Amino acid sequence: MRKTFFFALLTMIFPAALHAQAFNSLLGDESVFIAQTKQVNQFFRRFNGEEGTTGDRFYSGDKDFRSFDLRQKYLHVLFDYQNSSITDPLKDAFISDVLDPESPAFLNFHDGQWFAEVTTRFLYQGKDEELTLFLKLEQENLGHKWVISNVYFRHFQLMFSMNTETGSHFLHPLSHELDFMNLVRVFKEKDYVELYTEKDYLPDYLTLFLYEFKKGSLKFKTVSSVKFHFFQVPGWYFELSDFNRPGGNSGWLISGLMKINEEQKNILLKYIYHE
Repeated sequence: MRKTFFFALLTMIFPAALHAQAFNSLLGDESVFIAQTKQVNQFFRRFNGEEGTTGDRFYSGDKDFRSFDLRQKYLHVLFDYQNSSITDPLKDAFISDVLDPESPAFLNFHDGQWFAEVTTRFLYQGKDEELTLFLKLEQENLGHKWVISNVYFRHFQLMFSMNTETGSHFLHPLSHELDFMNLVRVFKEKDYVELYTEKDYLPDYLTLFLYEFKKGSLKFKTVSSVKFHFFQVPGWYFELSDFNRPGGNSGWLISGLMKINEEQKNILLKYIYHE
């Protein structure tokens, strides 16, 4: 249902006021600059309670390292307060699970279960097009590196819009007796060639992307935006986005939150990957 202008205005202003109070309580007289979560690594540290309110790092053995009180204060201010879909009950349930005394949840930079979604601009056959790259961390020797794990490009998806109604588009089981000469039917209509593949076939967009790039059909222009998808907190999914705006409620903040089970996780992953 469409909200009235007055209600929409309240949902924008009131959370911002609550956020300002929260940060004043957390940071005292520190500047808005300190309040902003300016880096993804800083989001990790604040989520885990590994950074003081003045930006100083805490390490194992420090008295405030991962303290319950510090984490509770930080977690309440790591959300996009202008997102009305992240309700207070949902947020409180998430924070309660994260701070569970028996099994608190922490983010681990190298532990997988999170990945980047990078929206880019490419020239495709001379036209400016949007293309999404998905990147994950991969271990190499004693370190880690970001690698491209998946690609979404609408032109690829349109090219492989699988039609499940095979109709007459199949090879007869006795085709081998004809030395498969009826393959001429397979390659007569290019729009239906994927119907002759095995039923579990899925197009590999990453390989297609690399092929088109190497061929010169795709030429990189720029990165438009970046966000991250997290599945590290058991039973939860959250999205992390960068907000460049005035005030303390800016920088890298939780922009989406959902309580999910394993089945819902798989469905959500397919949605994110446009599968």
